[in-house]
Formats: sequence, structure tokens, C-alpha cells
Amino acid sequence: MSEITPAMAFMLTRRSRPLRTLSKPAPKKGEVMTLLRMAARVPDHGKLVPWRFVVLEEAALRRIAEIAPAHIERIDAPSLAHTQYADSPFAIAVVESPKEGKIPLVEQTYSAGAVCLSLVNAALAAGWGAIWLSGALSHDPEFAAEAFGCEPHERVAGIIHIGSCSETPADRPRPDLDEAMTWMSK
Repeated sequence: MSEITPAMAFMLTRRSRPLRTLSKPAPKKGEVMTLLRMAARVPDHGKLVPWRFVVLEEAALRRIAEIAPAHIERIDAPSLAHTQYADSPFAIAVVESPKEGKIPLVEQTYSAGAVCLSLVNAALAAGWGAIWLSGALSHDPEFAAEAFGCEPHERVAGIIHIGSCSETPADRPRPDLDEAMTWMSK
């Protein structure tokens, strides 16, 4: 295939939007549901759905920003770790929720990661600004339990921040594929 389709052009130029560029309005419930349906179309060996979504509206984000400083101090995380919650217009936490069985846990982790990227891409394709963030604070089990309702066997795969964005950032340097690839013909 030599012609670049619109979907291919999107993938060749997609660019996450920095959190500082996201603002209100955020997607409404019907729009969010469409984004989640798109994000859920990922590889999922065994059809386990080893992840779940936690939708974070403004009041939930403010609550999380308020509880964050105590956890930041407890785990000695970067002091600005709470700003992603305080500064976000809207977010969706993707929680890895592995299931017992014959599917390796690492494949379930990859599925949760695929959901994060798919959600970012769905939001960008729909015209929203979006970025996937996490950080030491979101990976702390005590914070994850209080902030997102994570159970002991769960962990946060990512926090996807979504909002309006009128600023398209300059592209960043991309990998040199000749250095990041081995082509095997035998």
C-alpha cells in the first residue's frame, strides 16, 4: 500500500498534548463512553478484561489533589506529583486488574498499557487534547487504593488526562528506526 490514508496520517503525526495545554470543556458523558468503547478494543488474550476505568471528574480530581501531599511526603515522591490532579480538567485512570488463570500476568499488563495508548489516541482522534501520565505517586499502593479504589492485586497503568486544547506542541525528536530495529530474513 503506497497511499497514505487519513488514519495512517493521524498515526504518523499524533502527538500527546502537555497537561498545561489542557483546559475545559472536557468531554461529556456520551463522548466519554465513545472514547472508552474505542479504548477497549485492544489485545486481550483469554478475553479476561484485565483492566478497568475510573472516570475522574473535576471534584474527584480536586479530592485526589488534596490527599496527594500526605502520600507524597510518606513515599518521598517529587513534590509536584499532585499537580497532574490539581491542574487537570478531566481524567480517566486505567487500572490494571489482572485475573488468575492461564494467561501470563505480563500479557495482562501489556493489555492494560494498550488501553492507555488507545484511550489517548481515541481522544486525540476525536479532537481533544490528551496525555498519558503516571509517576511514583500513582504507583504507590496506598495512594492508589485511596485515590482510585484499587484493590491489593491492582495497580494504576496510567492516568489519561483529556480536555480542550487549542495549542499543538512542536513535534519532538523521534527514534532513528535504523538504530531501533533488527530486520531478520532468516
